[in-house]
Amino acid sequence: MIKSSDITIIGGGVIGLLTAREFFNAGATVTVIEKNTLGQESSWAGGGILMPLYPWRQADAITRLTVQSLNLYPTLAAQLLADTQKDPEWTQCGILITKNPDYTEAVNWCNTNNILFEVAGSEFFDSLNTTPDHPLWLPTIAQARNPRLVKSLRQDLVNKGITLNEQCELIDVILDKNRITHIKTSTGLLPVQQLIISAGAWTGSLFKQLFPELSLAPIVAPVKGQMLIFDAQPDTLRSMVLEGDHYLIPRRDGKILAGSTVEHDGFNKSTSLTAKERLRDFALTLLPALKKAPLIHHWAGLRPGTQEGIPYIDQHPDIVNLSINAGHFRNGLIMGPASAQLMVDLILKRPTAVAPEPYQLKSHEARALAAQR
Repeated sequence: MIKSSDITIIGGGVIGLLTAREFFNAGATVTVIEKNTLGQESSWAGGGILMPLYPWRQADAITRLTVQSLNLYPTLAAQLLADTQKDPEWTQCGILITKNPDYTEAVNWCNTNNILFEVAGSEFFDSLNTTPDHPLWLPTIAQARNPRLVKSLRQDLVNKGITLNEQCELIDVILDKNRITHIKTSTGLLPVQQLIISAGAWTGSLFKQLFPELSLAPIVAPVKGQMLIFDAQPDTLRSMVLEGDHYLIPRRDGKILAGSTVEHDGFNKSTSLTAKERLRDFALTLLPALKKAPLIHHWAGLRPGTQEGIPYIDQHPDIVNLSINAGHFRNGLIMGPASAQLMVDLILKRPTAVAPEPYQLKSHEARALAAQR
C-alpha cells in the first residue's frame, strides 16, 4: 500500500519547490509531481530581477508579497548555498531605472516600503546610450540566477528526502463528496491528504480538466516572453538596467540577459526573428559595448498570467483539501518565498505575515476590488 504524503504539490517550478521546502520546514511530508523536468518552464526562462518592473504601477497585493520576499531572500539564499553547495547567485547588484515619468509615485513607493533609492547622477550613464528622465538608482535590489536557483532548490529538496516525481503527469482526481482521496497520474494511482495545484501557466487548463463542474476556478493563461543572452566580459555592466519595457541583467560571469517580450500566443513557446531583432537592437543601442559580445542564446518561456496580475494563493472553498498557489505572471521568483509562506500559513492555520484576502479564489470583480484595498 502506498503511503500518502501530508502534502502533494502539482508543479515543480520555483513556486512549487519553495512551497515544498516551506512545508518540510514546518514538519510535513511532501511529494512534488512535475509532468516534465523540475523548474524547466517559466522558472528557468525568466530573468531573475527580484523586484517587479515599476511596482508603483501595480496592485498593492503584488507589493505586499514582494516586500515580504525581500526580507526572506538573503537568509534563503545563504541557507541554500550552505546546504547544497550550489550557489543560486543571489546578487545585490542594484537596478538603474533610466526613465521615470511618474517620479513622484516611484519615490512614494520606495519611501512607503523602505526601499533605498537615490537620484542617478551622470556617472551611471557613462557606458549607456540613453536620454534619462528622472532616473532612479535602487542599490539594494538583487537578482537571482534563476536556473541556478532551481538547481539549488532541487538539491535542497533531495537532501531533505522530499519525494520528487518528474515526467509524471496528473490525469484525473478521485473525489469522495467534497474531498480528493486519490489522484491518477501517468505513473499510477496515488493517495493524497492535501493537494496543491502550482502548475504555472498550465494551472487554468488543468483545473478545467480536473474540475469541469466547479464554478469557482482560477483564470490563469500563458503569456510568452522571449529573451537573449550575450557572452560579455565581466564588468561590462555592473548593475541591472530597466529602460521602458526592457531590461539588461548582468550575471557574475559577465553574461548579460536582454528581455523581454510579452506575447499572448497560447502555449506556443517558439521564438521569432522579429522578437530577436527587437531585443538585440534594444540591447546594442542601450549598451554599445555589447556589439563586441556574441549573442549566444535566444529562448522563450510561458509566464502564468492572471486577469489582475495577482496570483491565487488560497484553499478552495468547495473542496476541503484542494489549494492553489499559481498565477504569479513575471514575478514568480520575487514573490515566491512569501507566496510559499502564505500557502503554508493558510493550510496549517498559522497567523499570516501577509493579509490573504487579495489572493483568494474569487470572481474577477471581487479580486480586482480586493487588490485596490
